[in-house]
Amino acid sequence: MSTPVRTPHPAGPTSSANPTDSANPTGSTSSTDPTESAPSHDLAPSTEGAMATLRRGMREVPVFRRALPGIAVLGFIATAGRLVVPLAIQQTLDRGLHAGSDSGDPVDTTLIRLMVLACAIAVTVTATSAYFLNRRLFTATETALHEMRVRTFARLHALSMLHQQAQRRGSMVSRVTSDVDQLSIFMQWAGSLLLVSSAQVVVATMLMLVFSWQLTLVVYLCFIPLILIGRRLQRSLAPAYAAVRARVGELLAAIAETVVGASTVRSYGAGGRSRRRIDAAVEKQYRSQLTAQRLTVLVFTSGELVAALANASVVVVGVLLGVGGHLTSGELVAFLFLVTLFVQPVQVATEGLTEAQNALASFRRVLEVLDQPIDLPAPAESVRPLPAGALSVGARGLAFAYPGASAPALSGVDVLIPAGAQVAIVGETGSGKTTFAKLVTRLMDPTDGVIELDGVALPDLSAPDLRARIGMVPQDGFLFEGTVADNIRFARPSLSDEEVVAAFVDLGLADWIGTLPEGIDTPVGQRGESLSVGERQLVSLVRVSVSGPDVLVLDEATSAVDPATEKRLHRALERITAGRTTITIAHRLSSAQAADLVLVFDAGRLAQVGTHRDLARTEGPYARLFASWMSQNARTEDAVGHTAALG
Repeated sequence: MSTPVRTPHPAGPTSSANPTDSANPTGSTSSTDPTESAPSHDLAPSTEGAMATLRRGMREVPVFRRALPGIAVLGFIATAGRLVVPLAIQQTLDRGLHAGSDSGDPVDTTLIRLMVLACAIAVTVTATSAYFLNRRLFTATETALHEMRVRTFARLHALSMLHQQAQRRGSMVSRVTSDVDQLSIFMQWAGSLLLVSSAQVVVATMLMLVFSWQLTLVVYLCFIPLILIGRRLQRSLAPAYAAVRARVGELLAAIAETVVGASTVRSYGAGGRSRRRIDAAVEKQYRSQLTAQRLTVLVFTSGELVAALANASVVVVGVLLGVGGHLTSGELVAFLFLVTLFVQPVQVATEGLTEAQNALASFRRVLEVLDQPIDLPAPAESVRPLPAGALSVGARGLAFAYPGASAPALSGVDVLIPAGAQVAIVGETGSGKTTFAKLVTRLMDPTDGVIELDGVALPDLSAPDLRARIGMVPQDGFLFEGTVADNIRFARPSLSDEEVVAAFVDLGLADWIGTLPEGIDTPVGQRGESLSVGERQLVSLVRVSVSGPDVLVLDEATSAVDPATEKRLHRALERITAGRTTITIAHRLSSAQAADLVLVFDAGRLAQVGTHRDLARTEGPYARLFASWMSQNARTEDAVGHTAALG
């Protein structure tokens, strides 16, 4: 047998909850004890600097990085074309309109025509370059962000169930949706403006120096205070927009939970409390936006003030230079145009930099997901192929502790389940039953020990091999929005309608399909809510049957269904478990009575292993559970008989 190699759970949010698992064998219908799940937390916020974030971010979007040189060239052409107009104005004023001083002709019409033609060509080239710049930019950003969105979702999906349960669902969704959308807005709008504006400032400065170094110095002296104030404000903007993105995630989480749990909210008359919770999340998001926007307005207003000061100073100093014979009228007018070309991108840059802080906050949240190590690594190929047919399941030295828990959920579990055996797992709530099932299906990895399929440790199996050989049906029978057939095809997309119907027939469910209004094309609703709990379980059983697993893990769900559906479930279970190794989390001990082997968990340990007959006669946890279950059934039968007699 292979020696297990354990990988530690990645650092992150920890649970302070009691890590117990589900189900009371005396009739509980819950498959997950609320105390088992870790409390929802967001990923730890990054403290990385802006430039470090940008550098790492660029490494994560190679498509955009490769497109940058072409974007930069087009941006330079678009910027350079704008400088032709001030030059043409200067030449027109100084030479075209004052040509008569030397030649006797008051106007040099040839030069003016040339300047007009130059302006027309420059405008055409600038517009064309801007068109291709935006087209290339939009294509590159959408392609890059599409890949990032896919990668981020794939990383979230690859994390273990334990890790996913520790996160706020809405916050996880926001990282793939609104955070990536924020990046798209910045890269396509503010990002492109910053790129063009930076080039425009550099080129405008060079041309201003040609006309007058004195006026250029005046302009820069006006903008020094803005640069100093801007740097301080940017340090305040970064945490402000990080708070905005975090509050957006919290708001989405609160809304999603309330919408999904709408029926529970209504049944408990908790609408007021839910509204107050949503209102509180909205208020937090509102306050964080106000704080960020106030800083943004301050930055933008500072830019407007400095721009007005620069223009006024250039006019005053320019006139003085002109009076002294150091500047022509054409050069002064051209310089004022250049100041506009200089000021405009600086103003845009101040606004763009505030948007950059919002985008950086989103970028960090996306990178935090991509940085999360995969805590369930799997090789590309299994270390050795598994034999066809039912497989044995073994646990050696198995232990598991939830992060932050005071005691392990499982410890010292050693058991070998023979291939093809029908096994029932029983125990009180919190005994470790559900934890054991999650470890067997590798929804999470043990903190110590190993689980093996036919002698091969689960981490040594490739993900496709593992998922093809092990199937699990949770108690809630989760269905995706669509039709019954769509949910069956989730396991095998290639199935035809006839094959889907045949799958129901094979499990003895043809009569139930006949009761549905549209047969297999009946919509199941969001999360399958158009069907009853038992009906969702029927669809889940058919879905797992078409995937053809050799090891089947079932979370029994027959205690809250009507008699007709319960009969159908039992019939389907008899057929689907035939020839397969089946591990059933038994909430009612009638399932244990029919099993080949019973595993009894007690306080995180495997307390007993044996047949129902032997365990019921032996002093221990199983005998106590069985006696309690029999007593409850007797009371129920007495109550039913008493009610019938009164009737």
